Amino acid sequence: MPTQRLDVKQERGAVDPATLAPAAALFHGLSDPTRLAILQHLTVGEHRVRDLTEHLGLAQSTVSAHLACLRECGLVDSRPQGRASMFSLTTAPELLEVLAAAEQLLAATGYVVALCPNYGIGTSGNPAPEDLKSHRADESEQ
Repeated sequence: MPTQRLDVKQERGAVDPATLAPAAALFHGLSDPTRLAILQHLTVGEHRVRDLTEHLGLAQSTVSAHLACLRECGLVDSRPQGRASMFSLTTAPELLEVLAAAEQLLAATGYVVALCPNYGIGTSGNPAPEDLKSHRADESEQ
């Protein structure tokens, strides 16, 4: 799989949006609360689907679908153990750094992203650019 380093410190406006597509795909993979919960459970070690369904209170099919997504994103791997599969993080140190950085960013911004009219709590989907809502109440009323 080809890898490309994203230089986010480049001069403002000098980054080709296409080079950011892999990072955007990663954040989409991390954008579901269930997938984040699964990843958090896997930070302490391997789990079977059955273990995760019990811990999360979700259906086996839901957990399996999210694990498939995380595997396709390259974030989890599995190995057979008897009739079950054991799931684990592929790059635990790096993922833990990303999650820790996200927590620090959330705390630094006062978790205001939860109120985002486009991606905040209670919203769904990924709006097209022309459908993005303003974050400022006075602009959205005009």
